[in-house]
Amino acid sequence: MFYEDVQILYPVHPNPSVSKPAKKILNDCPRLILCEPLSYGPFVSAMKKSYLILTDSGGVQEEAPALSKPVLVLREETERPEAVGEGVVKLVGTNFDKIVTEVGRLLTDHEAYRAMARGVSPYGDGKAAARIVESLKGLN
Repeated sequence: MFYEDVQILYPVHPNPSVSKPAKKILNDCPRLILCEPLSYGPFVSAMKKSYLILTDSGGVQEEAPALSKPVLVLREETERPEAVGEGVVKLVGTNFDKIVTEVGRLLTDHEAYRAMARGVSPYGDGKAAARIVESLKGLN
């Protein structure tokens, strides 16, 4: 199936062994935006605006679920099994057909999408800074 309304943002790793083939193969793909790696703020903004995320990054596996974004991990295993267990991250590996199938499922099956886009993070509730401030206030 061809999804004409889907755009892909691909921040390309600067290592020439990654960037050269990526640019050679993907540079002329319509609706695929190749860009330099993004700094943290713009990267988080891009994740917030996205519908779903494909990654092999461990950090993204931790952060994207807290933004209510389903994450498909392009690896065979992860050192962050908590998010997989929570159902907000799915290991899909590197098989082209499996990746296409899982992306298609999230683009067309609204229940499957909602099940993964729950804003759940097994790595904390995002309130650590407020707790630290309150604790420090108590030291005065």
